[in-house]
Amino acid sequence: MASLGQTVGSLRCAGSQRLVRMGISMTHFHVLTLLRHHHAMPMGRLAEILDASMSSATGIIDRMEERGLVERTRVPDDRRVVIVSPTNAGLELIDEAELVKSDLMAGALGHLTADELDRLTTALGDLQRAIAGELAASPDYAALAGCDHARHATRPSAPPHPGQPGV
Repeated sequence: MASLGQTVGSLRCAGSQRLVRMGISMTHFHVLTLLRHHHAMPMGRLAEILDASMSSATGIIDRMEERGLVERTRVPDDRRVVIVSPTNAGLELIDEAELVKSDLMAGALGHLTADELDRLTTALGDLQRAIAGELAASPDYAALAGCDHARHATRPSAPPHPGQPGV
């Protein structure tokens, strides 16, 4: 597990470096990532996840809205509830950071044989199912089990490394 964590951390670090060069804070990146998975979120829930006061979360969203990364709307039936959604520009920014990771991953996968790629695909599927089961079984993580990764999959991704099948 430590090895997997280090590998993922290396990819995350590469994406983070690109965000820093683009002038995006890790907090903004975290908010955009949450919104990508949930599509939209009430301001109160976002503050809770960020472990921030409502005024701190509002300041974060103010700055993100000024940059065109998110938008706020009020719920028509209860105008006290503010929903935060990512804009296309915000989602594109996330994709830009993910592109670095995709390029690195495609290059790394290009070094694996077809047999190694098959084993990796099987192992990742097994791990994904186990994690989904663990999330669904735990009251602390049950809300995360419903994260919609389909939107993630519909966004353009880097093509597989030349000569290698996609994983």
